[in-house]
Amino acid sequence: MRRTKAALGSAVFLVLTPGTVAGLVPWWLTGWRQGDAYALPLRWAGGALLAAGGAVLLHAFGRFVVEGLGTPAPVAPTEHLVVGGLYRYVRNPMYLAVLAALAGQALLLGRPVLLGYGAAVGVAVAAFVHWYEEPALARRHGARYEEYREAVPAWVPRPVRRR
Repeated sequence: MRRTKAALGSAVFLVLTPGTVAGLVPWWLTGWRQGDAYALPLRWAGGALLAAGGAVLLHAFGRFVVEGLGTPAPVAPTEHLVVGGLYRYVRNPMYLAVLAALAGQALLLGRPVLLGYGAAVGVAVAAFVHWYEEPALARRHGARYEEYREAVPAWVPRPVRRR
């Protein structure tokens, strides 16, 4: 897949999938209106989580275009396994970024309903990764993916273990 096509496909997928999960649904649930008054430091922490989640999400999508020559969408996968950038420290930075954005919105707006929604999204994502994504990557990339999977944790970022 050429880079321009990969970038366009990734941009469409970014708007449709994370845009819906971390944008449209939270808006439906809250109208993005502030909940009850609560501590300013929690709102600041929420803003920081939301900003960090957005930055990580954009970085991860960029890696799919530049390194993988494809998109995160299962219908237009990458040509190469993406293992650089933040993917050196954790296998699922995109999902973690979306969950951070949801937690950030919950704190920023003071809306606990978003924490419950985020927990449900987390369970759904973990199931998707376990039962679809990891087996699909193993079939597509074989031993390279298995080696990556052994070296890099799925959910808790940490420095890569040296062999």
